Amino acid sequence: MMEERANLMHMMKLSIKVLLQSALSLGRSLDAEHAPLQQFFVVMEHCLKHGLKVKKSFIGQNKSFFGPLELVEKLCPEASDIATSVRNLPELKTAVGRGRAWLYLALMQKKLADYLKVLIDNKHLLSEFYEPEALMMEEEGMVIVGLLVGLNVLDANLCLKGEDLDSQVGVIDFSLYLKDVQDLEGGKEHERITDVLDQKNYVEELNRHLSCTVGDLQTKIDSLEKTNSKLQEELSAATDRICSLQEEQQQLREQNELIRERSEKSVEITKQDTKVELETYKQTRQGLDEMYSDVWKQLKEEKKVRLELEKELELQIGMKTEMEIAMKLLEKDTHEKQDTLVALRQQLEEVKAINLQMFHKVQDAESSLQQKNETITSLEEKINQVMSSMKQMEQRVQHSERARQGAEARSHELQRELGGRSHELQQELSQAHGHCSSLEKELKSEKEQRQALQRELQHEKDTSSLLRAELQQVEGLKKELRELQDEKSELQKVCDEQEQALQEMGLHLSQSKLKMEDIKEVNKALKGHTWLKDDEATQCKQCEKEFSISRRKHHCRNCGHIFCNTCSSNELALPSYPKPVRVCDSCHTLLLQRCSSTGS
Repeated sequence: MMEERANLMHMMKLSIKVLLQSALSLGRSLDAEHAPLQQFFVVMEHCLKHGLKVKKSFIGQNKSFFGPLELVEKLCPEASDIATSVRNLPELKTAVGRGRAWLYLALMQKKLADYLKVLIDNKHLLSEFYEPEALMMEEEGMVIVGLLVGLNVLDANLCLKGEDLDSQVGVIDFSLYLKDVQDLEGGKEHERITDVLDQKNYVEELNRHLSCTVGDLQTKIDSLEKTNSKLQEELSAATDRICSLQEEQQQLREQNELIRERSEKSVEITKQDTKVELETYKQTRQGLDEMYSDVWKQLKEEKKVRLELEKELELQIGMKTEMEIAMKLLEKDTHEKQDTLVALRQQLEEVKAINLQMFHKVQDAESSLQQKNETITSLEEKINQVMSSMKQMEQRVQHSERARQGAEARSHELQRELGGRSHELQQELSQAHGHCSSLEKELKSEKEQRQALQRELQHEKDTSSLLRAELQQVEGLKKELRELQDEKSELQKVCDEQEQALQEMGLHLSQSKLKMEDIKEVNKALKGHTWLKDDEATQCKQCEKEFSISRRKHHCRNCGHIFCNTCSSNELALPSYPKPVRVCDSCHTLLLQRCSSTGS
């Protein structure tokens, strides 16, 4: 495989060299019959076939280089035109012919080197078609791409329609490359100028190719820098979050330790309290029973009061809903008042009635608020009574402790006096221990009852706070009612102003009607003509055209008949009118004739 790669590399170098020399002698334009060009395609075909994997099918074995060339269409969108044109050629029936046509078209586009470079850059895709030691998978493939860049100087004019690319035999003709060294040196001496130009073009093509690669690398570097900056920002944010979480964890640990210490202290205190309560329970049992009975009675009374308060709250909620409905009705009334004056007056009457209802409801709400305040004061008095009873219980407990101390002193004296009675006292002590255990059970039940009473007291406090909040809401409703009353006064002012404006308009209209009637009477007295009504005339008297929106009606101030705009566009000063007024054409001519006759 290594020898084949080396031989193919030498042949590719010779074929490209001979092709460039022959093209320079012919003026850099080549056709399909040019022998060095044909040999170049043969060598290129052998290079692409080197190391191809054999694909077995039910027909037979397939070993074509057109498969990897089809990948160029996916990697480089510019090559899609070549692939579609190759597939649309009807003369090509084999994959080898399509591959040869693809090479022809790529050379004519001067992008053969670019397409092969894209293939070699994606070797993970080429591994499906080539062996690992193939020429396209090794470094020789990149060398061939560099050699092919020089062919971009040539102009190839190849016709694919008439040629039979499927049945061509790809045999390398070595006779083209076996020439005398002297002939070659002589040809070089005669063609130095053309070689310099070719080298210049070759260098320019290489520079273009390198600039494209540098631009691609620069864009990749920019994208990588952006991703790196984003990752650094995310990393810094993550570190900050980790630090904050560690600080929170430390704080939580400290809080847990404090809570644990407090709980241990509270447990010790409760143990001591339970011991003291067990000792004092025997003497304070009767007093506690009485106190508990009183507290139970007070709780029952407070429950009844609470039920009454809940009923009052439901009534207040209903009042609130009625207030909201009244507000909505007021808003609707204000919108409807803008339509007509008659609707405004009717709505004002409705608003007055609703305001009266609202005033009565506010009075009811104030009375209910006073009742609630009284209930709250009574509840506070009851709470004070309970607190005083608790203080009395504490005093009794202190008294029982003093009695216990006296009893202990007496017991010491009795022990001194009654030393012989120890056995009997021990039996009594065992009985007393059993009685103590029963008393402890009773004390636990009493503690539970006490806790329940404390919970109920707390619940009553919550209800009192809720009642206070409802009082605040009622005050807010009062403020809203005041605002509504202000709005009502403003609306009444607007309505009064509108009524005054309407009265003034009515006065103006009545005055204008009187003036019009006076003018009509003057016209009738002066001329004896009748003033036609608008409903009596449907067409112009002169041109007899029907009236419409565009052709409007106009009265002649002389004869009183109705004409269109074109037939009554003239204006003259009449005896009854000091200023020029509209006159029909016939009246205009008659009046002008009269004026001319009187003037003469």
